[in-house]
Amino acid sequence: MTLAEVASAVDGRLIVGSATSTDVVNGQAHTDSREVAEGDIFFARRGEETDGHRFTQAAETAGARLLIVEQQVEASVAQIVVDDSTLALGRLAKANVRRAKDVTDLTVVGVTGSNGKTTTKNLIAAMAEQVGPTVANIRSFNNEVGGPLTMLRVSSDTKTLVAEMGANAEGDIAKLADMARPNIGVVLTVGLAHAGGFGDLPTTFRTKSEMVSELAERDVAVLNRDDPWVSKMAEVTRARIVWFGQHSDSDVRASEIDGDARGTSFNLHASGDTRAVRFQVLGEHHVTNALAAAAVGLELGLSLDDVVASLEQTTLAAPGRMEVLSCRDGITVINDAYNANPDSMSAALKTLARVAKPGGRTVAVLGAMGELGDQSGEQHDRLGLQVVRLGITELIVVGSEARRLHISSINEGSWDGESVFFAEKDDALQYLVQTARPDDTILVKASNAAGLGILAQQLEEALA
Repeated sequence: MTLAEVASAVDGRLIVGSATSTDVVNGQAHTDSREVAEGDIFFARRGEETDGHRFTQAAETAGARLLIVEQQVEASVAQIVVDDSTLALGRLAKANVRRAKDVTDLTVVGVTGSNGKTTTKNLIAAMAEQVGPTVANIRSFNNEVGGPLTMLRVSSDTKTLVAEMGANAEGDIAKLADMARPNIGVVLTVGLAHAGGFGDLPTTFRTKSEMVSELAERDVAVLNRDDPWVSKMAEVTRARIVWFGQHSDSDVRASEIDGDARGTSFNLHASGDTRAVRFQVLGEHHVTNALAAAAVGLELGLSLDDVVASLEQTTLAAPGRMEVLSCRDGITVINDAYNANPDSMSAALKTLARVAKPGGRTVAVLGAMGELGDQSGEQHDRLGLQVVRLGITELIVVGSEARRLHISSINEGSWDGESVFFAEKDDALQYLVQTARPDDTILVKASNAAGLGILAQQLEEALA
């Protein structure tokens, strides 16, 4: 776009500096000056800990061609003054996607749900690459900043945009969907993730349904038939519905599911045909994500064989998500510490119990689940009881915020195992290294804020 077109898109005042209003800017957009390269756009945002306006000079030095600011700064390059840099970021993202749709046959796939968004987004992106150049969120950049930054990576040759959309409150997904205008909207689950922000399941339902409520009749809503809340979204969308799940009514269905330490096998039924799939991602709960991705792949024009080949080539859902780390003496560490909520915790524990090696122990290293609000205590209690009832050999609880999990497990008198509590990660690591036995399977899981991903990596190094 020209500088004048950008200014119009973001509803800002252009100060051209040494440039002219007709100069074209076509670089990447950044909110971190350290990531700026020659020709890029820098958005100076005011955050909780710092103010991006302090780094406009650094961005210019790094090669920024345009600064988006909330107050005029000293700079020789062009700058556009706006009321709110974050809103401007979203406006420019919206304009960029619209332009791409006008000049190409860009397909936008939106993905949301309480669990499995990033894994499903990665699976879909791998399939979409077979159709043509694809843009997808890096890691979990799925909020009011990460979402627009992803959309601004769309160029004239992009064939598919796969946009993961997260939310902390009602309206968040609606804003992202308005920017991207998905042609295909995917909803995976409605669960207790972010319960502190949403409050209850009906609110979560309303929030997640924002993905499909504004789809047009020509669009496609890809919905989980096994989730009763997601199934209700058929009532709020005009789009053609494609169901996925294990339910017999599903358009894309799985049967004969069988998981072990090497992954999960299942039969995939779609388009009146069946294929056997050997999915190398650990955890039977990831079959749901695989089915959603398969449904999208078929909508993008892939054959069923192409879909199966793509699924079978995937060996890792995403770093820090059921990531299998092989160590000495047959010890296996499962790093699932990127994030956690009651549903994903439960699924991971069931997987741990299922993949135990003959004669080997199962050890759950758990930290706190965040963003649960008033439900936090009850959900940590339930998790402690589940550890006991699944027969996990040993529970190691890390961090003061998770101590209630430790208490609830040791209060369950039927357990023959033990629970150990450590306030600090380093102490837990030392204990794990000293007590690890041959053929142990060790699950490390918590919300990202607990920092147990680092513990999992350190444990792998210590037990190499």
